[in-house]
Amino acid sequence: DRALVATVDFFTPIVDDPSEFGAIAAANALSDVYAVGARPLFALGITAFPRDKLGTGLLEKIVSGGAAKLGEAGVPVVGGHSVDDAEPKFGYTVIGEVHPEKAIGHDGARAGDVLFLTKPLGSGLVATAIKRGLCPPALEREAISIMTTLNRAASEAMLAAGATAATDVTGYGLIGHLMNLRGGADVYREKIPLMNGVHDLAAKDLFPDGSRRNYAAYRDQVDWGGLAEVFQMILCDAQTSGGLLVAIPPENVNEFSGDVIGVMRDDGVIRIR
Repeated sequence: DRALVATVDFFTPIVDDPSEFGAIAAANALSDVYAVGARPLFALGITAFPRDKLGTGLLEKIVSGGAAKLGEAGVPVVGGHSVDDAEPKFGYTVIGEVHPEKAIGHDGARAGDVLFLTKPLGSGLVATAIKRGLCPPALEREAISIMTTLNRAASEAMLAAGATAATDVTGYGLIGHLMNLRGGADVYREKIPLMNGVHDLAAKDLFPDGSRRNYAAYRDQVDWGGLAEVFQMILCDAQTSGGLLVAIPPENVNEFSGDVIGVMRDDGVIRIR
């Protein structure tokens, strides 16, 4: 009655503060485990770092920030591996457990199920803006707060509400991960939550390369309903430590909190309304 869940995530710095980078990396690594309704058991650290160039003090702050966030989740770090590299990279392998009959997959959603998104979009744009020194301080603080928020509470809530399908929204953007839920959907453009100021960053074309690749891959597979191209790209923006995209049966919607962004269909087409 126990199944193991294993995931790995690591990436280059997306914020300037090393402790916050570590915390974001930890929250992001845990997210895949939470997305299937599993409980994380332990983590292994993954580190690539130019020790001679940046010194160990900076690395200690990254590791400390990650360990603190994992501690918040009740997850011990039991080991890991590090290598010397020209560019810093950090993350974790996380092992979790779930009852096989209670795991939430990608393909269980039914037509009429209501789609919820538990975090606003925009972290890909924000990360690029930070790297270029173009991110308003208030938006940077908002994004860091969102990216360091664990998806644990959302995971527990979706289990209680009888979720039929779920995924975390990360590198493939909202549209890419919605495609993974199968079946198609009507998505309400006015209901999609965005970080404050993301429209301005999009207007300045601060999309990371991953978001551009996503848009190139998905733009001909979606009925955009006349949506402006810049907003189409926002929906394809590659996220870091994004929220959970959850399908909830309509009779249980009052048992789950989050932004209602659409409803599942059974014709395989994603339509923006």
